[in-house]
Amino acid sequence: MDRKVGERAEVRFSTYVEGLGSELGHADRMGPGRDAGTGLILPGERESVEPMAAKTAPARTSAQHQSLLHFVGVAAWSDEKVLAKVRQMVLPSMQRQGPIEAWIIDDTGFPKHGKHSVGVQVQYCGQLGKEANCQVAVSLSIANHSASLPVAYRLYLPKEWDTDKVRRKKAGVPKDIRFKTKPEIALNQIRWACEAGLPRGVALMDAAYGVDSRLRTGMTALGVSYVVGIQPKLLMWPPGTEPKRKGRPLNNTGRRDEPDLISAKRITRDLPNESWQTIPWREGSAEWLSSRFARVRVRVGHTQLKPELISEEWLLIEWPAGEAEPTKYWLSTLPADIDFRELVDFAKLRWRIERDYLELKQEVGLGHFEGRGWRGFHHHATMCIAAYGFLVSEKETIPPSAPRRPAPFQASALPEGYRPRGSPLAA
Repeated sequence: MDRKVGERAEVRFSTYVEGLGSELGHADRMGPGRDAGTGLILPGERESVEPMAAKTAPARTSAQHQSLLHFVGVAAWSDEKVLAKVRQMVLPSMQRQGPIEAWIIDDTGFPKHGKHSVGVQVQYCGQLGKEANCQVAVSLSIANHSASLPVAYRLYLPKEWDTDKVRRKKAGVPKDIRFKTKPEIALNQIRWACEAGLPRGVALMDAAYGVDSRLRTGMTALGVSYVVGIQPKLLMWPPGTEPKRKGRPLNNTGRRDEPDLISAKRITRDLPNESWQTIPWREGSAEWLSSRFARVRVRVGHTQLKPELISEEWLLIEWPAGEAEPTKYWLSTLPADIDFRELVDFAKLRWRIERDYLELKQEVGLGHFEGRGWRGFHHHATMCIAAYGFLVSEKETIPPSAPRRPAPFQASALPEGYRPRGSPLAA
């Protein structure tokens, strides 16, 4: 990297950290805050506190280790205030590439050993693609086709933890944090985004969230349009029909009360051949992909909702050529006159959250926190998001022919003979 380019990047990073410092509280947190951010951006196999200390202060690794441990795990600075500052500083660079288009909800898992790390439980872990002992966090990212940024992030606390007073106390779980389902956490994050005045986007999420009718109706009540994945077994009225029952809420006997309710899969099977079109969509700013899609207006059979309040929405189906059956289904409250390609483009824009998590884990060590407490878990995530935000803001400074990832700093030489604890070569 050209020395002058690196110097300019380091100046920009110093300015960025100074901006964060205004939300860290005490002045003595500025140094650890800068070191934590620098340690997360610098290249390295592990981004836990000990290697970060060695990278940022090779001459006093032990003292730096203790300083960073205190800053991440104990210091009483506000995650919400720091994330708000990150958003304030990074959003302008994102919007120079185009307006915010989407609010993306998803969760990510962190495999763990043992039972003491806050929120750890045998549950589905997306990183592994199966149930495993892990922690899971739910996030909301704002996005356009050029970039995305997490703006809300919260650990999912399983039911087993909610009533375990001993584990809660040891992990420092705040008293006001009680069990909420992941869709409930997601709706709270969307409600917060509305109240905070974030640039509006279409809510995007996969079927793990999209199947929750309370989440969908909650977003509609907030005035937030959505494109959400669903399961093919979800019940709805066929195109051109509506509920027969008026004035009474639907209930769990809906299948008997409403014989016209059929599954999304059944609706797909009955669509005429001319319903299917090959539609391209953007992935990133340059790549174009395509597949076969159909769309149709439907009304969904929500439990405990009055039928007359159920509005039409889009059922979008993807059936790639060569596949035996459709592979994906979505519901959307985007306008009835929306262009077909635009609807598909929104559905596919959810891929940005996958990029978020990949880069947060690989580039800035989101999954490398080794503490056990609630505060440390969220402090570490906040600093990772802050570091990631700086990298997002730096992307527009990278020439088209340069490597995708900016590298604003050169790592200091590690102390001779240094080995992180837990490595095969550690004494």
